[in-house]
Amino acid sequence: MHRTGCTLVWMFALFVALPARSAAPDLLLLNMYRPGMDVSGWYMSEKLDGVRAYWDGQQLLSRQGNVFAAPAWFTEKLPPFELDGELWIARGRFEKTLSIVSKTKPHSEWHRLTYNIFEVPNSSGGLKTRLGRLQTYLEQHQVPYLQIIPQAICRNAEHLMVELSRVDSAGGEGLVLRNPTAPYATGRSHNALKVKRFDDMEGRVVGHRAGKGKYTGMIGALWIEIEDGRRFYIGSGLRDRDRVMPPPIGSVVTFRYQGVTRNGVPRFASFLRVRDVGLNHK
Repeated sequence: MHRTGCTLVWMFALFVALPARSAAPDLLLLNMYRPGMDVSGWYMSEKLDGVRAYWDGQQLLSRQGNVFAAPAWFTEKLPPFELDGELWIARGRFEKTLSIVSKTKPHSEWHRLTYNIFEVPNSSGGLKTRLGRLQTYLEQHQVPYLQIIPQAICRNAEHLMVELSRVDSAGGEGLVLRNPTAPYATGRSHNALKVKRFDDMEGRVVGHRAGKGKYTGMIGALWIEIEDGRRFYIGSGLRDRDRVMPPPIGSVVTFRYQGVTRNGVPRFASFLRVRDVGLNHK
């Protein structure tokens, strides 16, 4: 594509209007597991590489509060209570999953998705009791695409690393550890940990920096804001197609990093993928 054409394409991507949003749901957020933490007896499950979806009892919401255009057949059988989980196809199919759920009109490809639940928000008791509420519902209603993510008891650190290696070898994203006795809570929690071979983080795109040299007419870097308000540029990890049609301002992206600087900024940040861009019009 000619560079002028590239510029027009990504400028259009920046200014296209996104649909109206509901209030973003208040969600549970994961902390990072570190070696030496005692997680014996905790629940352990695979961290699915899907699109997070919150069912509020009436509509299916993205983490930013966008209403997914799920077909009526998909939502009409969901329970009258809240659910939190991942819309998912299979390992390594995140981009296809995102493509399916980002459209603003219901379509047949939703048949490819399953809704995999790791939490029943605002229910009482420990995690087993909360998930048991959904299990009881599923015993009384046939909803083949609605599933509870299997939970195993983590025996010790060695068991954790064996399971992480198994998931990594199969192309999975990592593991999640949950304190089984902790009550339901939202926000960043030390009772919910992600376990990965590398550190990653999410941030919101607040701007774009124009590219130079071979990237003239495209973007050179994303201007990112992380949870604590710090801002910095990420240029590493962007593919040519990301530079031509970059994640729009307001979208949430995931990036890898290696520790933090003295000022708390992630070091050697490298773009991985878009996590939530809002809905498109195709």
